[in-house]
Amino acid sequence: MPELPEVETVRRGLERLIINKIVKAEQHDWPKGFPNAENDVAVFLKGATITDVRRRAKVLMIDLSTDYSLVVHLKMTGQLVYVNPKDHERFGAGHPNDSLINQLPDKSTRVTLSFTDGSALYFNDQRKFGWMRLMPTIEIPNIDFMQKVGPEPLSDEFTPQEFIQRIGRRKNSVIKAALLDQTVLAGIGNIYADESLWGAKIHPSTLVKNVSDTKLATLFHEIQYVLALSIEKGGSTDRNYVNAEGKRGSYIDFARVFRREGQPCPRCGTIIIKTRVAGRGTHICEKCQKVVE
Repeated sequence: MPELPEVETVRRGLERLIINKIVKAEQHDWPKGFPNAENDVAVFLKGATITDVRRRAKVLMIDLSTDYSLVVHLKMTGQLVYVNPKDHERFGAGHPNDSLINQLPDKSTRVTLSFTDGSALYFNDQRKFGWMRLMPTIEIPNIDFMQKVGPEPLSDEFTPQEFIQRIGRRKNSVIKAALLDQTVLAGIGNIYADESLWGAKIHPSTLVKNVSDTKLATLFHEIQYVLALSIEKGGSTDRNYVNAEGKRGSYIDFARVFRREGQPCPRCGTIIIKTRVAGRGTHICEKCQKVVE
């Protein structure tokens, strides 16, 4: 599943391409993924101008001039593909299959937005786990997920002190599980949890209550570092994801520990191992990252 940097990369690509586009028509193939009444589509989507593209955690929001928004979650196999036949511009983001480059719509296309300039945005999803919903913009904060999700880790308003306080609520959890908890912090998944914990020299199996505030502050800064670097590099080269230019991101080329099992730790030279923590494959240096009891 895409993590925060991958979804942010998609947001930036869409922002560049679809703001100020006017929706001419909409088609969708299954009510579960686009459950709104046809009247809402006719009144609030068709004829609307796209005014903004936002992200909260791993969710995208495409805002409309009608004060409605399209809320999108790509999940495991979702894609967003923009096609403009007039200038031959094509942009693909999401699960890397042939729908990114083939003629659309195809059998995986769930929603098609046609714009008045002849371009179109396609939401594809082979396995139908993802979704796109049309809803009043003012109601988005009331979605159950939005009510529960933690702060944005790259927000200027998010401080080390707040991070320490929030993760401290999971004091009896192993720290990797706490990082993966979206109610603690938004958008952190397996890749960036491993990378951040290695950077802070914290073993993923250490209980939160056994990590000092000084170490937690270091972890806060490592989280911000690896997320910012990944956004700069266009996301990770995760097997199920490509970045906003339709290419695999390059972050994994710069990863220090993730998928580096069998290779020397770039800090001390000890061979990196892969184990399981919090039910997830986990990459660690046993010398740099020791469990504190």
